[in-house]
Amino acid sequence: MDQAGEFRESLRMVRDSAAAIVPRGDLRRIRALRFTDPGFDRSTWKQICDLGWLALPLPESKDGSGLGMRGFVALAEELGSGLVPEPLIPAAMAAQVLSGAPLADLLAGHSIVIPAWQERPNSLDPASGTTLRNGRLAGKKLFVPMAAGADLFLVSAREGLALVPRDAAGVTLSLDRTQDGGTFGTVAFDDAPATPLPGNLDRALEEATLATAAYLLGLSRRAFALTLDYIATRVQFGHPIASFQALRHRAADLKIQWELMRASVQSAATTLDLDPDLPLCRAAVSRAKARAADASLFITRQAIQLHGGIGYTDEADIGLFLRKAMVHANLYGSAALHRARYAALAPEEQDA
Repeated sequence: MDQAGEFRESLRMVRDSAAAIVPRGDLRRIRALRFTDPGFDRSTWKQICDLGWLALPLPESKDGSGLGMRGFVALAEELGSGLVPEPLIPAAMAAQVLSGAPLADLLAGHSIVIPAWQERPNSLDPASGTTLRNGRLAGKKLFVPMAAGADLFLVSAREGLALVPRDAAGVTLSLDRTQDGGTFGTVAFDDAPATPLPGNLDRALEEATLATAAYLLGLSRRAFALTLDYIATRVQFGHPIASFQALRHRAADLKIQWELMRASVQSAATTLDLDPDLPLCRAAVSRAKARAADASLFITRQAIQLHGGIGYTDEADIGLFLRKAMVHANLYGSAALHRARYAALAPEEQDA
């Protein structure tokens, strides 16, 4: 088998490994975790770490798998198809800048580190008004995903990065429920003790954004599949409604949107793996995230309509996919923000 074939086989194995966490056709675990704290299962998180998923996007110099973003995107797509709530994407973002014992503890599942970097709605700027002086942190961070499950926060400050225990003196956490049953945290730091760290979040933020686009790709794929199954079995006027031409045209439109989303996400993953130019990577990521945000909302909303009245009930699984898409479409920047960033970075190209 040549090198390209070996890489494809590795990606297939990554996707297959997701079956341990994403059982096909069973969303009972996902329903049971909604509107609970921390919103995910610690034992499942340990299983995720034991499978080595956090190390997928890491370079081999940091004990990573060497599969890069193409491997991580393949995994994120599978997790999106099962609406997995465990905070793999933000924790992998933290892993990109950690080293030594904090990284080892995170990869082994002994601690959960969640980045806290955002201070303004719909922003991709980790620079902030938060200050880090003499090992003390002061400031406030917004929209921290699944913050209730964090053991430590990786915080961006004006002076650099810092690692802060959630239960440290001066740390206050408040939670807001999201549409999908998870939480966003607001974390305030009032002279909290912090460990300064080298590096920045620039590259890690791009990778988390693209992984979120891949998660949306996966949930859209599953929502589309559920919809095809439903219209193939739902009978009206003595015929499956899938035989009605109008519905077949709508299904074709959804398939086209999904294929365009898939191509954009995979192209961006290849760019991140093979091109070190950060502006070019940012343009590719923004194109993919804008496409994924718009297409996932379009597909899941249309899926609800194609399910008819039952699609609007909480008992119908299809509604879980729309709720998740509504949250993740704006996570790490909305479609509008990414279209604007793409236009600024690649003005000679057509918009996404």
